[in-house]
Order: sequence, then C-alpha cells, then structure tokens
Amino acid sequence: MLNCIIIDDDLIIRKLVEEFVRKTKRLNLLGSFENPVIALSELAENEKVDVVFLDVEMPEMTGLELLDNMRTNPKVIIISGKEKYAINAFEYDVTDYLLKPITYARFYKAVMRAIEDVQDGDKNPKQNSNVPDQDLPKQKDEIFIRENSNLVRIKFSEILFVEAQENYVSLQSSEKRFLIHFTMKAIENELPIESFIRVHRSYFVNLNHIQQISGNRISMKVNKEMVHIPIGKSYKDELFNRLNLMN
Repeated sequence: MLNCIIIDDDLIIRKLVEEFVRKTKRLNLLGSFENPVIALSELAENEKVDVVFLDVEMPEMTGLELLDNMRTNPKVIIISGKEKYAINAFEYDVTDYLLKPITYARFYKAVMRAIEDVQDGDKNPKQNSNVPDQDLPKQKDEIFIRENSNLVRIKFSEILFVEAQENYVSLQSSEKRFLIHFTMKAIENELPIESFIRVHRSYFVNLNHIQQISGNRISMKVNKEMVHIPIGKSYKDELFNRLNLMN
C-alpha cells in the first residue's frame, strides 16, 4: 500500500485522479491539494508520502518549482496538459508523465511503475543515508518520447544510435525506432557524454553497443540484424581515443 497525494489546480482533473486512486487498491490517498505551496508544506511535514500526482502549470508555484523545493523523495507522476515539459521533467527522475485527458488504464500503468520503483529502492537502499537527496547531483539517464497520445520513457542506455533525418532525429533501440522533432544540436545536449559520441554529421552512437568497427563503419545489432553506420573522417580520431583498445 502506497500513500499518495494529488497536487493540481484543475478541480475536474483533481476529482478524476481522486476517483482513480479510490479504484486502485494499492493506493491510499492522504490529501488532495489545489495550492502547491500548501502541498509543499504537507510534504515537508509528512515523510509517509510515497507517491505524488503532480500538475505542472499552477499559479504561485509550478510543478517543476515544487520539485526543486522538495526535501523528501517520493515517486512523482506528472499529469500535464502539455508535452513540452517532459524534457525538463525527466531531469527530476519522475516515474511517469501522463498527458491530459488521462484514462484509468494509463493511470494504473504509471502506478504499477511507481510500485516497482519503490520495491527496487527497498532492495537497493542508499549506502550513505546521511547524504540528503537534494545535495546529490541529478543524473540524466532517460528521455520522454511522444508516441501517439502517450509519452514513453526511454533509458539512454537502451539507445544504440541517433540519426539525423531532416527536421527530425530518430532514436534506435535494439528493437524499436522513435522519431522525434529535435535537431542534432538539441539532442546532443541531452545525451550523456560518457556513453555517446558523434561519429558522423548525421550520427551519434552509444559506445556500449558497438559490435564491430571495420574500415570506416560501425556495426550494431538491431532486431537480430547488423546495421552499419558510417564514420566521418573528422570524427574518427576522437572515436578511437574514446575506445578502450587492446592491441
């Protein structure tokens, strides 16, 4: 059983989420707040909150500003009418990002993800509990991607390579390709530099997924087939400097 609170200035959405919580046996509603400032005070005083259902656009304090000021570490499920905040939201390691209008099926899926995250946290407690969470650096290890009417969370470790396609870029995992409206410059700012490197003006690759390098091309396995990525002449030296070569 997870204790949760709802923070949303939209009365209709707040009542809908309250109803969804009541339908979900694994959730116990501790409070429902229209005002994010009052909710923040509740979070500061109540360490029993496991999950927060949080809107982004609210008066007095936005959802992201609330996350900046939280001193506890509950699982957070964003509920927003706009997808544009997703890139910023994943920097806070939110559990899920739901787009309004939400269905119970999508809500339930997010709750199950929160339960899994809590259980994983119980199995892997912090080694130094004296270090407060807010003092630890936030690591970007995932990105939210629009797929039909949903936002899908993709871990960077699952991405094999990124390819430029006119006004879009595609992110290729081992099984699926996602097309997003991003420039290569913009995606470069999001990719973790310790794992990704640019090998061509049209490609970034994940160093951890390189299967083979032959001549001026990289081979990676996609859907059990090998895909070959060109290495640009001006990028080759940097690539070999980053690889752990054993002669």
